[in-house]
Amino acid sequence: MDGKVWREMGLSDSEYERIKEILGREPNYVELGMFAVMWSEHCSYKNSKPVLRLFPTEGPHVLQGPGENAGIVDIGDGQAVVFKIESHNHPSAIEPFQGAATGVGGIIRDVFTMGARPVALLNSLRFGKLEDERVKYLFNGVVSGIAFYGNCVGIPTVGGEVYFSKGYTGNPLVNAMCVGLIDHKDIARGIASGVGNSVMVVGARTGRDGIHGATFASEELSEESEERRPAVQVGDPFMEKLLLEACLELIRGGHVVGMQDMGAAGLTSSSCEMATRGNTGMEIDVSLVPRREEGMTPYEVMLSESQERMLVIPKKGSEEKVKEVFARWGLEAVVVGRVTDDGILRIKDGEEVVAEIPAKALTEQCPVYNPAQKVPAYLREVQEYDPGRLPEPEDYNRALLSLLRSPNIASKEWVYRQYDHMVRTNTVVPPGSDAAVIRIKGTSKGLALTTDCNGRYCYLDPYLGGAIAVAEAARNLVCSGARPLAVTDCLNFGNPEKPEIFWQFYQAVLGMSEACRVLETPVVSGNVSFYNETDGVAVYPTPVVGMVGLLEDIRFHCTQAFREEGDIILLLGETLPELGGSEYLEVMHGVEAGRPPQLDLNREKAVQHCCLEAIRRGLVKSAHDCSEGGLAVALAECCISGGTGAEIEIESSLKPHEVLFSESQSRIILTATEADVPAVKELAGQEGVPFAVLGRVSGDKLIISINRQGTAERLIDLPVREMEEAWREEIRCRMG
Repeated sequence: MDGKVWREMGLSDSEYERIKEILGREPNYVELGMFAVMWSEHCSYKNSKPVLRLFPTEGPHVLQGPGENAGIVDIGDGQAVVFKIESHNHPSAIEPFQGAATGVGGIIRDVFTMGARPVALLNSLRFGKLEDERVKYLFNGVVSGIAFYGNCVGIPTVGGEVYFSKGYTGNPLVNAMCVGLIDHKDIARGIASGVGNSVMVVGARTGRDGIHGATFASEELSEESEERRPAVQVGDPFMEKLLLEACLELIRGGHVVGMQDMGAAGLTSSSCEMATRGNTGMEIDVSLVPRREEGMTPYEVMLSESQERMLVIPKKGSEEKVKEVFARWGLEAVVVGRVTDDGILRIKDGEEVVAEIPAKALTEQCPVYNPAQKVPAYLREVQEYDPGRLPEPEDYNRALLSLLRSPNIASKEWVYRQYDHMVRTNTVVPPGSDAAVIRIKGTSKGLALTTDCNGRYCYLDPYLGGAIAVAEAARNLVCSGARPLAVTDCLNFGNPEKPEIFWQFYQAVLGMSEACRVLETPVVSGNVSFYNETDGVAVYPTPVVGMVGLLEDIRFHCTQAFREEGDIILLLGETLPELGGSEYLEVMHGVEAGRPPQLDLNREKAVQHCCLEAIRRGLVKSAHDCSEGGLAVALAECCISGGTGAEIEIESSLKPHEVLFSESQSRIILTATEADVPAVKELAGQEGVPFAVLGRVSGDKLIISINRQGTAERLIDLPVREMEEAWREEIRCRMG
């Protein structure tokens, strides 16, 4: 076979030689295509596997960790939460609407294939600067695609994050997360067992869309990528809704041995992964697979990534029941093969055998690499930058308004108003607070959900940035009144074959792993997305953390809004001179440099425990973490959310812009009645957490004075209405 063929499929010469060794012969064209997609980075994790083993993946509540379609965590009373986050970056860069829409569809299928009913969607989105017309086009298309799919399928999109930075100009990041609920007895897995059991394809018909999509996701973007639109799938959320209901009915009726979504690499990945988990083989006749296009070859059928399809192993004798259930939902279910005992994935086209590959050769025998690492040359220069030499703003009111207008801080209402976040009527805290909160119907419990990552921090210090992503996610859940349970991650990086990129990846995972261990939040599912580069320029390292927390009593949920005149405003944690990597530095000085804020994980754990205990005891009325924009922005957000003002006086020897805009970690703003302040202070003392009274909820302005050596200087004096207008209108105005 001509070497050009396997190289065009993304295989190296040494990988081709390994395939020949495994098969004992040269592969044919169909087999080569199957190896190419399964050995792509997107499917095999061949560059990341050894590093991912650093993550803690076990815990007392973990029922299913990495390796299945989604993670599962026990929440008591025979119930569990199922969740996962995944990327759809490359497709969204080429066709933003369909790329984002099918990303949502795929992650929903990963959750309901486990037997769970999806109850919430979240996302984490990254784009270049909004001044760029192409960025606006991508932003609009991605948000529209997410809204279209989620709204049509009837699952609320309750939270997420959107960041804009020059680091994502050529390559947007689109990460979608789905959360589902399940009873322990209904948990299903993607396994093919029971020799002689039928193999069924259910759902949509197979077309040519998405062929080699997994390979496409394992290479850098370039000008030629625009020509790769055929690799972007087209989704049908109405069919997905029918598929969801039919699959859950089958699982709850006890008719299924195993079930798997046909995602990346389509029928190839679902068949070999299910066979591998079951330690079995599988025989499939592609001529029996329902198609929506004429003249499709076996190669095209095996590699198609057409959406809304599942591979099902029914219990023996249940084939007609499966067909009956799917027919009732207006869907096809067709027997296309059987489970075998020889470990071989055998593909036939009628009577002709077109591929014979050991299933485990596709899933477990891909070469695993340990790429070289090198500290990036830029790092020393950016970390040596000293923000301390910067001049103070002449007008602090103007500085705060500028930060509130920054698209990274400004209201994302333009985004989430397009999402139906109230469908199914379980949403207690909608988008716009630290975390979304949904009730678990029939119980007193609730779930808090968030996605978090600061890519700028990770660019400046990947280890610290990775740890902060975990810490902030947990802090956001705690501020909502929830105990953090577990993590799903989406690790977005450039080309791992470049030593500087792989160093970033390794350091970020190290930082995340340490934070997960200290905060007791194991990683139960996730996704690695490499090759996020355009014309050789990589995105900022962006390890997104999706986290789920449990509220034992939904009545004790908390929001960031200041609530009542006279409430006392408190601060847990300590403000340090840490403007490096801050939003203030970028907005006011056009600089993305310096060292990110330091993180003491033991202090972080103590602050979170103190906050959560105060909420559980009913001592606090609001809680909000300090993150982008620092203390001044956090206070403004609390005022805007509550529609009320605040009078603040802070004693500090720091420079005023450090006090107001430093992004020091492990800080939470609380409000409490005057009578409850001593109890909160006592809790903080028990935990060894710095505690300060900042002021009180009052009037219709945010007034901030800084007291240095006994003299108070009023630096901010802004009507809440003016702050709200700056914060609420910016993205809406830019997007028209």
